[in-house]
Amino acid sequence: MDPTMILGLTAGVITSVSFAPQVVKAYRTKKLEDVSYFMYILLSVGLILWLLYGYYLEEIPIILANGFGIACCILTLLMKKMYSQKH
Repeated sequence: MDPTMILGLTAGVITSVSFAPQVVKAYRTKKLEDVSYFMYILLSVGLILWLLYGYYLEEIPIILANGFGIACCILTLLMKKMYSQKH
């Protein structure tokens, strides 16, 4: 594996892991009133564009990191919707 791939994978892991605390906290507390739909939708669109960019460049680190980020955003949005309906 070349240094550029290692750099990309390291960056992808660090940015992807940064989503985890928010998702875990949202799941545990079930309190997402302050989470903005607009922010997560906008972030998701940006991540989808990055994913497409990575796909066209055939860059695995970009594809993996942004795919994971999209999954976290969707999960957070679904939890916000589910937990908002229960209140």
